Amino acid sequence: MTSSLRIRLLIVAALALLLQGCATTTSQNDALFGQSVRATLASQVANPAAARNTTPVNGIDGRAARAALQRYEHSFGKTDAAPAAATFVPMGVAGPN
Repeated sequence: MTSSLRIRLLIVAALALLLQGCATTTSQNDALFGQSVRATLASQVANPAAARNTTPVNGIDGRAARAALQRYEHSFGKTDAAPAAATFVPMGVAGPN
């Protein structure tokens, strides 16, 4: 074999290796990636057409709803004393042995 033929064969082999990097490698698993998550989210919707329902909801009147909301908001009143900094121990922190 002559040296120019060897060089040409090496160039062709190098180009073939470089072109393999451009080939697609998407398998069937990659094509279906995320499909199970989308199916799970879709199965959690009870009524997909609920947003198009414009009929008013029957039930509690405005005064009772406002009173219930005010009682709920006042149930989160401020506490008088904050916990002392010395009593706070983060989880996962080991004490002295």
